[in-house]
Amino acid sequence: MGRGRAKAKQTKVARDLKYRTHETDFGALANELHTQTGSSQPTVAPPAPEDDYDDWSEYSDSRD
Repeated sequence: MGRGRAKAKQTKVARDLKYRTHETDFGALANELHTQTGSSQPTVAPPAPEDDYDDWSEYSDSRD
């Protein structure tokens, strides 16, 4: 219960996006895309997940 107001707002926003005519500035979009791909900042790979098996080894069933 209590989701009625949130759902009504989502419906209103969805209808607004569906039926309102938007004037897209393709020049600004192209400039934004070109600046993102042409940036000189190096991409950083996410850190590798750590192995958690050692943390749980004391809980293993040693009867096997």
